[in-house]
Amino acid sequence: MANKRIDEATDTETVGHEWDGIEELNTPLPRWWLWTFYLTIIFAIAYMIAYPAWPLIEKGTEGMLGWTSRGQLANEMSVADQARATVRERLARIPIERLPDDSDLMRAAVSGGRAAFKVNCVQCHGAGAAGSKGYPNLNDDEWLWGGDLRAIEYTLVHGIRQHGDIETRFSMMPAFGRDGLLTPDQIRDVSSYVLTLSGKEEQSPAASRGADLFAANCVVCHGENGQGLREFGAPNLADAIWLYGSDREQIAAQIDNPSHGMMPSWSGRLDPVTIKMLAAYVHSLGGGEDFVEVAADPAIEVDEQP
Repeated sequence: MANKRIDEATDTETVGHEWDGIEELNTPLPRWWLWTFYLTIIFAIAYMIAYPAWPLIEKGTEGMLGWTSRGQLANEMSVADQARATVRERLARIPIERLPDDSDLMRAAVSGGRAAFKVNCVQCHGAGAAGSKGYPNLNDDEWLWGGDLRAIEYTLVHGIRQHGDIETRFSMMPAFGRDGLLTPDQIRDVSSYVLTLSGKEEQSPAASRGADLFAANCVVCHGENGQGLREFGAPNLADAIWLYGSDREQIAAQIDNPSHGMMPSWSGRLDPVTIKMLAAYVHSLGGGEDFVEVAADPAIEVDEQP
């Protein structure tokens, strides 16, 4: 204290210390900084009183306001659950073919279906729904059984070749080679004709012979032009989309001893609203078709139950 003095250059008192001739000025802190510091102390004391702050042996102090992060999370989850419940109730009431009429509800359904797809469907159809050999690409506009919302929902509910579900989608291509319906040479001829349908090969004597065999054995399911019939789940052979491969060997193998995929019935695994949301998401991927209302006709069961 005795060494304190007023620095002439700055007119500021020194702290009284000196090191090798160097002295420290006792410059006061800015008043705004001091008040800010005092306010932070007051805030910290108030926070410890109002909110949980001190950890104890079994639990922490609860605070006068009774707030907890767990309680806040529970409230936010409750609000979110109520919002989801409202959407799910609306989805449960609306017929799926009328879903596009409500754009907000459709967006909610697509969002929920996207989440359900990631959990239940990516294992076969892939993360981007592009599929792979034996697993259909859901992004294009080619559908074996129909691509409108009701048709997609029906496929999800009952599956394809699902054992035990009498309403499942079902079709079975004969094993023309394995069962002796066609000779190996005839299978090669039919393969040539099938390749001409999609423009992969030019007309040839083998394709001409194959056309006759196709008319006798395949038209009933694939149609005269090979464009498929949905009531049988028969694929279109005149496009560039192939489920089991498009080269000669793969086509011949499918005619000889065909592969038949299976999709599970989701009715016993997912609730109806989740299935409806899945159908909305798949429909939104890019290949979804518009729903066309048809008159009730017992002779056209496939339109009533696509």
